[in-house]
Amino acid sequence: MAEFTGERVIPGQVDADLLNEHVARYAFAARMARGRRVLDAGCGSGYGAAELAREAREVLAIDISREAIDHARERYSSQRIRFQQASCLEIPGPDAGFDLVAAFELIEHLSDWRAFLREVRRVLSSDGQFLVSTPNRLYYAEARAQLGPNPFHVHEFEYAEFQGELESVFPRVALYLENHADAIVFSPARAAAGVESRIEQGSGNAEEAHFFLAVCSVAGETAVPGFVYVPRVANMLREREHHIGLLEGWLEKAKAELQDLMGQFRRQAAALDESNQWAGSLNEQLEQTGARVAALQDELAGEQMQARARIDELERHEAQLAKQLADACLELSQAVDYLHAAEHTVEERTAWAQRAQAEADALCQRVHLYQASRWVKMGGKLGLGPKLESIP
Repeated sequence: MAEFTGERVIPGQVDADLLNEHVARYAFAARMARGRRVLDAGCGSGYGAAELAREAREVLAIDISREAIDHARERYSSQRIRFQQASCLEIPGPDAGFDLVAAFELIEHLSDWRAFLREVRRVLSSDGQFLVSTPNRLYYAEARAQLGPNPFHVHEFEYAEFQGELESVFPRVALYLENHADAIVFSPARAAAGVESRIEQGSGNAEEAHFFLAVCSVAGETAVPGFVYVPRVANMLREREHHIGLLEGWLEKAKAELQDLMGQFRRQAAALDESNQWAGSLNEQLEQTGARVAALQDELAGEQMQARARIDELERHEAQLAKQLADACLELSQAVDYLHAAEHTVEERTAWAQRAQAEADALCQRVHLYQASRWVKMGGKLGLGPKLESIP
């Protein structure tokens, strides 16, 4: 079951007076719903759509609240009613698809009510009627002087403003004043006879009216007879006492929830105080740490200066070593050149020695041939010619 929040009307959960003034609007509209295609815009908990469905051919009831639509389907399901979650600014219907559109206590909840009025005109047939109600801002402010503005209302209207906004969209507009009037009812104990009524005539005062209800149309009739709604015959004092009992139960529940919230608040406050103390301790530690960080930064700056001086010294030493290395490389290059020259000389002398050895070997060969000659041997025996030593 949907929960009463203080704004959406739910039969059985609200004051009978409050319920009756809402049901009366749908009873007013039901006279024009007979055999027609009807749209209930902002249907809420669905009781109004059920009232319209008594006379209408079919009713589309829309509301932006999923909870409200689920409640309406569960409580007022009917073959003539189709409940659908939808925005009143995007009505799920074709152009001129409805003969009667009811929007009771809805327009004051919308920030862009002009777009809503244009959307209603789109889906309303040319001879159809648009019934729209809203509280009188002047009376409502007076009635809620102690409670303050209604937090669910975005914009409330005075009579002239309401009429002007409607006439800017619909060519035909007729306004009615809705007031909750007490009545004294004499009803038969047994339903054997009807009930006659006497209504004192008198013109209403727009500034003092509780609600405004307008009948708008593009080309259809807007002048409909006035209407008096008498709720089921009952002891209203008993109904109010019963509702007071419900409110007292709701108040006790609210008090219990408030106590629980206060307990949570106290626990959170204690936790917050503990957190503040912990934060204070952290601040002290942070200050100490900050001082130590500053000292470390000074030490680091001194060490960085020393390191810079050492780096400069090493860079100078590196430059000296680089110069020495360059000189050594130059000397090594010269030595390599000298080595190459020496190698070339050795190669030349080796080639010369090899040639000399070849020549010596050739001479030795010739000497051996000479010594082996018979003539030389004979001359030696005869003592003629030079004496040659043996050559290996």
